[in-house]
Amino acid sequence: MSGIFNFKQFKVDQSGCAMKINTDGVLLAALVESDKPDHILDVGTGTGIIALMLAQRFSDACITAVEIDSAAAATAGRNFKDSTFNSRLSITNMAIEQYHSAKQFDLIVANPPYFVNDLKSTEKWKGIARHAGDQFFKDLIAKVNDLLVDNGSFWFILPVKQAEFLIKEAALHGFIVAKHILLHSDLSKPAFRWIICLNRLKTETDIVHFYIYEREKVYTEAYRTLLKDFFLGY
Repeated sequence: MSGIFNFKQFKVDQSGCAMKINTDGVLLAALVESDKPDHILDVGTGTGIIALMLAQRFSDACITAVEIDSAAAATAGRNFKDSTFNSRLSITNMAIEQYHSAKQFDLIVANPPYFVNDLKSTEKWKGIARHAGDQFFKDLIAKVNDLLVDNGSFWFILPVKQAEFLIKEAALHGFIVAKHILLHSDLSKPAFRWIICLNRLKTETDIVHFYIYEREKVYTEAYRTLLKDFFLGY
């Protein structure tokens, strides 16, 4: 995808962003659950799509977005300014490891880079947007631990191997898995991504399987229902 992407209540200009709007970010933003959060932090916002979707879903929340890449941060800033939610959205061009805030957040979300220790992309922007070492995930969960209120939740989406690593790191800080959503292309395929909700509360893990396609090129009713408030034509 490239250029302008129109949603029902906002539009996203993807120019200047290494990673374009993708299924991962859209599903994370649509599946996040939170009880009337006042302050939300979007880590690695890219185009700003997750922040914009959360602004639509949680009408009283103020969303702070952090983005390491300057071009992507500028693009997200323009998308925020052009939206009807602009008064509740802000962007900071900074690595999450260096980010500090006097306030804590009720909800933190992340669609982080995930090619840990794999061959780095020859394209600089994609290298920043898609690659991360083990230390990044350790730093990320340490920062989440500092910035999240005691009863807050941290939601992220990652491939299975990287999600397992982050869950183990999070446990060292007292986090447990409150919800585990396994994303499948269709009924015949194993999960290709996990969406995980971490919190510090004692609770049983809620496990859900979510399927995108009913058959080739035909979305499931669950997928269409989930995104009907966002996508044109749904």
